[in-house]
Amino acid sequence: MSASRTRIAIVEDEPELAALVADYARAAGYEPEVFHDGAAALAAIRAAPPALVVLDLMLPGLDGLALCRALRAFSAVPVVMVTARVEEIDRLLGLESGADDYLCKPFSPRELMARIKAILRRAGGAPPPPVLALDEGARRARLHGQALDLTPSEYAILAALARRPGQVLSRAQLLDAARADSLDATDRAIDSHIKNLRRKIDATAPGLEPIRSIYGLGYRCDL
Repeated sequence: MSASRTRIAIVEDEPELAALVADYARAAGYEPEVFHDGAAALAAIRAAPPALVVLDLMLPGLDGLALCRALRAFSAVPVVMVTARVEEIDRLLGLESGADDYLCKPFSPRELMARIKAILRRAGGAPPPPVLALDEGARRARLHGQALDLTPSEYAILAALARRPGQVLSRAQLLDAARADSLDATDRAIDSHIKNLRRKIDATAPGLEPIRSIYGLGYRCDL
């Protein structure tokens, strides 16, 4: 795992949920570190502060509220609190203890990643942009080090967009790129190829939506 990735601590005593959040965090470009109890998390965070903490409220031993208050005694690290408690008083207690955001279980891991990204951006600690590597010789693409299983047309379209990040390419331009690399490219198929690209990117990096539709103009890649 790349040492340049932004580290986040996940403090959650449910192993399956902790692993799920860690998988989504890793796919989103972060370096997750999982703790299953508050005391261990507090010691580790004190020794090596992460960029952000995802904190379960109901933990064995040192619970989330106590851990958050302890963190605030020595650190301003952003905290996203997650819990099965849905009463207003519980949310208020979480925020008053120093949490920056509060998410009730069951929650969408994608929404959690979006909130983490927003908090880090506000804190000036946004993660590095997702890394897309293109192997022009082999006509293959890798996202965060994971191979994308693309058809020749899909690769050609993605490569054309990625070579000009932030610029809008028309369907005609993308069709030209695809036709140069494949015989299965047609004008009406461009939208279908884009849809498949988005699906495959989402499967590799959930919540990542780098290909934007620009109404009346075409598509733009924000990777």
